[in-house]
Amino acid sequence: MSGDVPAASGILPAQAITVLTEAGAIRPATVYAADQIQPASLDLRLGTRAYRVRTSFLPGSGRSVAACVEAFALHEIDLTHGAVLETGCVYIAELQEALALPADLSASANPKSSTGRIDVFTRVITDRASAFDQIEAGYAGKLYAEISPRTFPVRVRTGSRLSQIRFRRGDPRLRETELAALHASDPLIDAAMPSLQGGVPVSVDLAGFDGLIGYRAKRHTGLIDVDRPRGHRTRDFWEPLPADGSRTLILDPGQFYILASKEAVRVPADHAAEMVPFDPLVGEFRVHYAGFFDPGFGLSEAGGAGARAVLEVRSRDVPFLLEDGQIVGRLVYERMLERPATLYGAGAGSNYQAQGLKLSKHFATEPDPAL
Repeated sequence: MSGDVPAASGILPAQAITVLTEAGAIRPATVYAADQIQPASLDLRLGTRAYRVRTSFLPGSGRSVAACVEAFALHEIDLTHGAVLETGCVYIAELQEALALPADLSASANPKSSTGRIDVFTRVITDRASAFDQIEAGYAGKLYAEISPRTFPVRVRTGSRLSQIRFRRGDPRLRETELAALHASDPLIDAAMPSLQGGVPVSVDLAGFDGLIGYRAKRHTGLIDVDRPRGHRTRDFWEPLPADGSRTLILDPGQFYILASKEAVRVPADHAAEMVPFDPLVGEFRVHYAGFFDPGFGLSEAGGAGARAVLEVRSRDVPFLLEDGQIVGRLVYERMLERPATLYGAGAGSNYQAQGLKLSKHFATEPDPAL
């Protein structure tokens, strides 16, 4: 890396991701899209082929993803002209970005916000992986995405971006005392701070936003084209949930909901954050498939004062009662190696700055006729 990337522990910012690419540690099959590099992450693009497989899998030590695909594939899908991925099915897609990481750099992946908000479950896999979305330091090889639409069938194509990847040196995660000190000097949420064990607590707002507490996804809908922002009518895919004064919501098993946090979240310019999986011991539901929060999220200087965390919520096997103010997740914060050249919200690729209760970018009251 010729000393171009600082040697300290931290998350690599956009300018360091550019350096990694120039050095050959990231190997894109084609030139990056203009907004593909985000302040603290890189969007990953689908390649030309995907495979319908009969089961999800992890390769484990000694096996490649290609070998597993050969064993489990039902058929191959050409993505060059677009293809429909059906609900309830599992697909493995080649990604355009491959890696040849140096020995001191690891990475992790997550669905993009827009992917999580349409209930498309996607995880990145590498050869010899024993965990999803985790790329070990020094990894050299291809990247693949496991894709499983849960509620809506989706149309994807070569170049579609469903996942994002972060690169880190060392262990930059803030411990409890460091989190407390950061919050004292630069408040991370606009609420009194309870225990910080496991991260900054985030609760659900069921008091309502302009008369709504959230949205419940409809079943048996039409297609969502993941590359058509504002190209789908909200009412065709979502049932609004009015605030009824009870400040509660019973989650129906198997249903998908979009809710929002009670707290406004802030991510300082020299930090990044991630929503961690919710502890199943406190409730039978899952919150937030897409967990990356970039530097600048919610900052007034980047146009995001008062940005809530949108919560993608799915109940498991039994109905579950959510109450206003109930803690549903925790944010962990990590140090950046250096401040990104552009903060979240200051660039064209920032769709959710200053958000409240907000569906994904795909939806509008009336679709944009130009799309």
